[in-house]
Amino acid sequence: MRYFKRLAGCVALCAAPVGVMAHPDVEEFADVDFVEAPAVVDCTLTDGTAASCYEFTVTYLPEGLEIGPFCPATLDEVGGIWDWTGEEAGVYRVDRAFLELLDSLGYTFFQEDGTVNVITAGGAPDGVTHSCMALGEDASVTMTMLLPVEPVMAVAPSDLGTVAKVGVATDGVPIFADAPSIQERNNMPALDVCGGHIDPGGWYHWHATATDIETVFDAADVDADCGLAQDPTALFAYAFDGFAIYGSQDADGTVPRDLDACGGHIGDTVTGETVYHYHAGETFPNLPTCLVGLQAEGNFSTTASGGIGAAGGPSAGGMPPGFEEAAATLGIRAEELFAAVEASGGRDADMADVADMLSIDEARLRAALRAQP
Repeated sequence: MRYFKRLAGCVALCAAPVGVMAHPDVEEFADVDFVEAPAVVDCTLTDGTAASCYEFTVTYLPEGLEIGPFCPATLDEVGGIWDWTGEEAGVYRVDRAFLELLDSLGYTFFQEDGTVNVITAGGAPDGVTHSCMALGEDASVTMTMLLPVEPVMAVAPSDLGTVAKVGVATDGVPIFADAPSIQERNNMPALDVCGGHIDPGGWYHWHATATDIETVFDAADVDADCGLAQDPTALFAYAFDGFAIYGSQDADGTVPRDLDACGGHIGDTVTGETVYHYHAGETFPNLPTCLVGLQAEGNFSTTASGGIGAAGGPSAGGMPPGFEEAAATLGIRAEELFAAVEASGGRDADMADVADMLSIDEARLRAALRAQP
């Protein structure tokens, strides 16, 4: 059922200072089929202050949203896209030309007969170093998210590193920051042509502003066509601090040149308001690089048994116990460690596989994890 239309009006939000703040407009989510009726609930912001938040629950994938392709089965097929950050960096279609380029750089994703190494669950096949990841869906999974009713500017912006939580699109799809690189994990969690893929927990999420991704394709000369309507001035999402994310252009069709370090500014929007909001970039990943506002603690959770937001996985409260300390011991980021563990099966991860993904000695990896409580 479509519940947000029941929350019409300002809901005590209209007191936000004009020209600076704007609350999430719940009516923008009117076409989302929610699992549970959105509600205004008590929440705690990341600075410890009490606040009110919109809480809503969505399914693993919006009804009618077509996703894929991700990984090609052979070199003669064409998959999704990937943002390659090594030599000859750029956005590429995952096809023969790109996979052969990676092969020439020492990253081999295919067999002699042209079969592409594809992971659909768990870790890489025996004897395979590099694989393209196309994980399976789990239709039983739901995700619950929180957005501050009244956005509050933080003392300092919070950086959005690899797989950090960014926000939620107006179709209910969660948005996360840049996916882990091949250099970090050996594997390639391929994105479809709209910039999304399936999490190890079985649910779909974006790694790009999907409704303006073709601006990126045009700039990178990539032959790809996202099936979603493209509009560089349109509202795409709300960040988890409550501020809106628009495409790469202002309401008048010009490209804003006064953006701050996070990709936001105070300016006119297509709603007629002059408020703080973020813009998509013209290069991939075309998302904010940091958030200027406070987020709600526990702002993303899921019923999935693994992956981001699952019990014991990363949440607003942080990584699983000991992951931060183990990662520091290993000289890597906690997000990299968690992503590798999840890609190899989560709680049933093969430590040899995880060590291989991270290019870390297995004995050293096990020792770092064992040292934590």
